[in-house]
Amino acid sequence: QVQLMESGGGLVQAGGSLRLSCAASGPSIYTMGWFRQAPGKEREFVAAISGGGITVYADSVKGRFTISRGNARNTLYLQMNSLKPEDTAVYYCAAMRSVTTPPRAARDYDYWGQGTQVTVSS
Repeated sequence: QVQLMESGGGLVQAGGSLRLSCAASGPSIYTMGWFRQAPGKEREFVAAISGGGITVYADSVKGRFTISRGNARNTLYLQMNSLKPEDTAVYYCAAMRSVTTPPRAARDYDYWGQGTQVTVSS
């Protein structure tokens, strides 16, 4: 069983930066990812990283966000730079069994955190 807990959300002005963290309990061989959900919208893929370090990004965040894992591999990070108002959402950490290339579909992930709010003001 894997338990996930996000932290690091908050309010930031457009153009600013935030770093989200996700603390994971359980085996460290999982593929992990970040998703986000804005009010009235479906949950959408942001970025993911495999156990082997392969990363995948949504086009909307490519070049601005960076996903990484801590040295102990039980912590997941999302460095968010050049934030835009449209990045405002609840951000969720997710995990699934280890795969070579991380999937983008939320339905493929088995474990979810409770989310952390990110608000970007214009």
